[in-house]
Amino acid sequence: MEIAKEIEALREMPIPDLVTRYEELYGRPPRSKNREHMWKRCAWKIQEERLGGLSRAAKDRLEELISEIDLPATEAQRTTTGALKRPLKPGDPPVGTVLTRSWHGKEIQVRVVEGGYECEGVVHKTLTAAALAITGSHWNGRLFFGLVERRRTR
Repeated sequence: MEIAKEIEALREMPIPDLVTRYEELYGRPPRSKNREHMWKRCAWKIQEERLGGLSRAAKDRLEELISEIDLPATEAQRTTTGALKRPLKPGDPPVGTVLTRSWHGKEIQVRVVEGGYECEGVVHKTLTAAALAITGSHWNGRLFFGLVERRRTR
């Protein structure tokens, strides 16, 4: 199929089909099921596979630029969701607790630290923020990590 037609077909796909196509191209589910994001990523990947990726010179330049990036060295500098030193709420697990959850075949570990919840080197202010970073969608953090059970409706 011609690339332009295939990309146009991506725009018209229902979201479940777009998710399937994304998984075929990337070998994993998308972090977000936003239509615009998925079709653009799929279009990019199709073009990259058919027309070739970046030139060797472009890749070398990217590596050079990446090596010049000054990444934060301390945990406080890596914090992205505004974690502040705050007292724990009643019912929060104590500092040092490690919460574990399996998500899409990957074991996720979140450590309770002063000021929030650390997951993969990033401190999140709340468990809900950590769950959002992991799943790409809104979850009640306590429910996601199994600290509470879903309430049953009558």
